[in-house]
Amino acid sequence: MDLQEKLDKIDKLKKQHNALILAHNYVIPEVQDLADFVGDSLELSIKAQRSSSPVIVFCGVSFMAETAKILSPQSIVLHPTPNSGCPMADMVDAEKVRTLKQDMPHAVTVCYVNSTAAVKAEVDICCTSANAAKIIDSIPEDREIIFMPDKNLGANVARELQREITLFPGFCPTHDRILPEMLIDTKKQYPHAEVLVHPECSPEVVELADYALSTGGILRHVRQSDSKYFIIGTEEGILHRLRKENPGKEFILLHSALLCPNMKKISVDDVLASLEKMQYQVKLSPELIEKARRPIERMLELS
Repeated sequence: MDLQEKLDKIDKLKKQHNALILAHNYVIPEVQDLADFVGDSLELSIKAQRSSSPVIVFCGVSFMAETAKILSPQSIVLHPTPNSGCPMADMVDAEKVRTLKQDMPHAVTVCYVNSTAAVKAEVDICCTSANAAKIIDSIPEDREIIFMPDKNLGANVARELQREITLFPGFCPTHDRILPEMLIDTKKQYPHAEVLVHPECSPEVVELADYALSTGGILRHVRQSDSKYFIIGTEEGILHRLRKENPGKEFILLHSALLCPNMKKISVDDVLASLEKMQYQVKLSPELIEKARRPIERMLELS
């Protein structure tokens, strides 16, 4: 079966099940192209919350599929590759959160959406890279804040808002491998390019960049910018949309190692098999869904 035959079959099954296919900006181009909607974590969260589809096929990593189930519990949520997890999300668990809360009982706990459902169920409010500053800024200045799991995103927001934040020592292995000297060297090669990085990069890298933006923010900025050249400091999967949506502009990946192996696991074959067999349903208990939904809804109300 060639690619077009697979896509035709997916389209037929999608109509048969009245399914919605969501994909993150980092998955492979072929999967982005077959999706009904491609976006960043915040955009996908909103889409899941507003969905009335009885079946959602989530093409991303596991915490994203869990978030879709939390926000659309009435739907069957399929995650075509259940082994595509997130190393950052796995750095913190519910027990560690409870320990942090015991140590700082009066603190507001803020959790990056890149976390498991069990962790979300333990915190006060969630955030994404797109709205982290807005969420932190909504917390009264006299309150202590614990931010988890991404130390880089938390540190960047703390610096931007001049807030004291207790940071959990987690990180994204893909973004954390970007070093300041990599950015400096690439900028020397392309001195007229705008430098756009993700806020999961270290504060030292963010300080050298022109902008630190979520993937959705990067896409919007490029569409609106008069610049022709852009150095991109995030996972290479975003280059597909950037080139597709901006044919007259050029994009330079900041480093060749900017690849998340988990995001690349989902293939067209996986999506097809998932719809054919209705396999790999995300299963969460009603109690967990209820507890984990509250901090996400608080975030969405502020977004």
